[in-house]
Amino acid sequence: MAQRLVTGVVAGAGFIALLLLGDGYYEALLASLALIGFSEYVRLNGLPRARGDILVGYVAVLLLALPRLPLGWSSPPIFTLIWLLLFVLLAATVLSKNRIQLEHASLLFLGAVYIGLGFRFMAETRGLEHGLFWSLLTFLSIWASDAGAYFVGKAVGKRKLWPAISPNKTVEGAVGGLVTAVLVALAFHFVQPDWLGFGRAVVIALAAAIAGTMGDLIQSAYKRFRGVKDTGNLLPGHGGVLDRTDSWLIVFPLVHLLHLLPA
Repeated sequence: MAQRLVTGVVAGAGFIALLLLGDGYYEALLASLALIGFSEYVRLNGLPRARGDILVGYVAVLLLALPRLPLGWSSPPIFTLIWLLLFVLLAATVLSKNRIQLEHASLLFLGAVYIGLGFRFMAETRGLEHGLFWSLLTFLSIWASDAGAYFVGKAVGKRKLWPAISPNKTVEGAVGGLVTAVLVALAFHFVQPDWLGFGRAVVIALAAAIAGTMGDLIQSAYKRFRGVKDTGNLLPGHGGVLDRTDSWLIVFPLVHLLHLLPA
């Protein structure tokens, strides 16, 4: 428990510091996390680490995760990157005479898009006008939901939310997490009512709580299917990058796609 606490405090402080700095510092952090997360994904699926299609996956994750490239270059449009990745991976199955199997190409495509786009929308949130405000709002809503679900679930949780996938989650905990997320988002509304209306604050909190829980369940289901407890061991006591960012990877794209954050 002590190791988990120390790791959480140190890693959290470092993450918040780079989020506050923004610009290239924060984007470099997100790109690094995306690459580490994809490495965990590759290992989780038993894929080889040094093969042409795997390297293509790493490049795709990096390009998808970065809205801006070094030297001031703009990243290609998302649709272009996704289509090129699809084409290259499918072509690889033909050129390798099926040594690279269609199942491998499908897994790599899924992982690259899931991880790359998730981190890209985190970077794009920070790049908005008042981006620090919107980033903190989204992150703190997610974290408040997690904390509320944990403590309420521990205190009064009785009915299992989805025991076949995550036996520790309860319906009461999920409701507690949702309420906590709403309270945190409303605090942002009262601090800057001109930027964040009451209704939008509530909807962002609901998205963070509901979609964040689903992101967590998605990872739990995948780990259970693969027979592993954690996706990695980068953070002692906390698992790997994907264990810590599973909610983020779903929530950040969703709040953008729902136009809950300013364009």
